[in-house]
Amino acid sequence: MTETFTIEPPAFDAMTGVATFRYGVGDLRFIELLRFPPGSDASASETTSFGKLLDLTALVLGVSYFKLRAPFVIRAAFPLTGEERAFALDVYENGLGEFYARNDLKRFGLIRIEAEDDARPAIVPPVLTDRALLPIGGGKDSLVSLQLLEAAGVDFTPFAVNPKGPILGSVDRIGRPPLYVTRTLDPEMIRLGKVPGYYNGHVPSTAINSMIAALAALLYSYNRIVLSNERSASEGNMEFDGREANHQHSKSLAFEQLIATILEHATGRSLQLFSLLRPYSEARIARIFSRVQRFDHVFSSCNENFKLAGHDGPLWCGKCPKCHFVFLIFAPVMEKQRLVEIFGQNLLSQPSHERSFRELTGLAGQKPWECVGEIEEAAACLYTLTKMPEWADEPIVSMLKPDLLAQYGGQRLEDALAELMIDSPEHLIPKDIFERVAPHAL
Repeated sequence: MTETFTIEPPAFDAMTGVATFRYGVGDLRFIELLRFPPGSDASASETTSFGKLLDLTALVLGVSYFKLRAPFVIRAAFPLTGEERAFALDVYENGLGEFYARNDLKRFGLIRIEAEDDARPAIVPPVLTDRALLPIGGGKDSLVSLQLLEAAGVDFTPFAVNPKGPILGSVDRIGRPPLYVTRTLDPEMIRLGKVPGYYNGHVPSTAINSMIAALAALLYSYNRIVLSNERSASEGNMEFDGREANHQHSKSLAFEQLIATILEHATGRSLQLFSLLRPYSEARIARIFSRVQRFDHVFSSCNENFKLAGHDGPLWCGKCPKCHFVFLIFAPVMEKQRLVEIFGQNLLSQPSHERSFRELTGLAGQKPWECVGEIEEAAACLYTLTKMPEWADEPIVSMLKPDLLAQYGGQRLEDALAELMIDSPEHLIPKDIFERVAPHAL
């Protein structure tokens, strides 16, 4: 394949709040737009930091167009530092790891990024207000971050790109004015993704939304972006082409360290990015969420709610691995009737779901290509249910119990349960924020 993926210089119009990104794949040309709401500081868009972030955002947004043909050469029409090249390469290699694996494309170590070396003077740090942008995904994780920030008295604003369904419902319950950005993908790219001869697949959406949030942080003066990625996001799905492919790579600690460093350097250390939930397991997060019922009937972690075409059906489909996993980690810590009311059904009472729960707990197949927790964590949660009278006789629990004990053993699962409630020291949370939040996560 001799095509080159080209990324042209992006542009921002402070009068309209529209950022324009242009791409090419061979002879194909595409345009993507970001629309920022009124109220931004026009002078912020003239800073060297914003210009650098705009270039880096163009790099990351480009994965949606690159994947149509997945060529080996990426040409950026703006200068990059060596650190920025490495960041871009990680996005286009590991960020698209699932895409390559599911399309059986070998690209690791073969992609080349062409760009001039950036020898411009050091960036003058912009002065940003001490407050946080909190991306809201509509699921349990960002709402737990919200609970912790509120309890700790940290000032924040809910943030989302193209909000719909659960995001809108959750933000309405939050009661703070949100900051929304509209992202318009080129419709020709979407069409070609369904045409034979072109590829389609998963892109690192957290990386994309984080860069858009970074632009918003400078335009509206926020010095922090607070993500809600838990520690399990670092566990991959399978080995492919010599390395681990991870559906959640752009939620992993390794990527968080990369993008946080890139944003710090692009803003002279004025802008921080970190995940508030990194020290915690999914089971721990479920326990924190369960303390309040404020979001019970508006939140959803089901990916059926986030298709490009939108979704107007139930908040939970009840059929996908994400629904099954979330139900599983809530069951040990939430009253049964409440949980069934949230999902509209008891997902552990249906034998047709057996295969999905076997994959989640490591008893069959591989970890699903979804944002689900660690294999052993799911196994430990299911083991807990075998000892709870209200759950022990449910079909899924009783069917999997013998194999669960045969594969792991009771002691290993007991140890895993205890470990799930221990904070991991591996995180990027600033010391002052961590100390304010930690007491509320117990």
